[in-house]
Amino acid sequence: MTQADTPLICLPWFSETGHVQSLAQEIAAGVDASGARTVTMDVTDLSPADWQALDAASLIAFGCPTYMGSTPARYSLFLEEAASAWPDLRWQDKLAAGFVSAIHPSGDKLSALSRLSIYAAQMGMIWVGQTAIGAPVYPDRQGLNADGSWLGLMATDSGETLRPEDAQTARHFGTRLAQMAARWERGSVNIRAN
Repeated sequence: MTQADTPLICLPWFSETGHVQSLAQEIAAGVDASGARTVTMDVTDLSPADWQALDAASLIAFGCPTYMGSTPARYSLFLEEAASAWPDLRWQDKLAAGFVSAIHPSGDKLSALSRLSIYAAQMGMIWVGQTAIGAPVYPDRQGLNADGSWLGLMATDSGETLRPEDAQTARHFGTRLAQMAARWERGSVNIRAN
């Protein structure tokens, strides 16, 4: 498989403490280990090449901290800028996912993920959720998806250093994203539009 045939996964993130950036790096490690390509990007400093990568991506995984039960203003600004792809449907039928953090174990992270998934739906994207089943269902998977989140990846912000269980879950999520992007790309070859 050539690089051009390998799915591209973009991870546009915003991080105040460095925690979400670290999550993006762990997700990218899971993606890369699965044979797909990643581009991680800080939404406060997007280049024209970053915007081109977003348009070319098979999957975009949106990542930010949870502020007051939603996405931070700076991330919302990125989402508004990216909405320029909506009128001509540039992101229609791309896969999408989300990863968020908060300083509290709940921290209303589900609300932030819901905002990201609704945004993706409005852009015509197909949402990919989390599938990692950890303890207590499987005791040998201690720490995996400790928050029990299915809509996307949730982590508890402990500063720039990730908790080991959050790093493990992020790599697992990256593997899932790579698998879904590869599956989506293979399927798109076999179906022709009318």
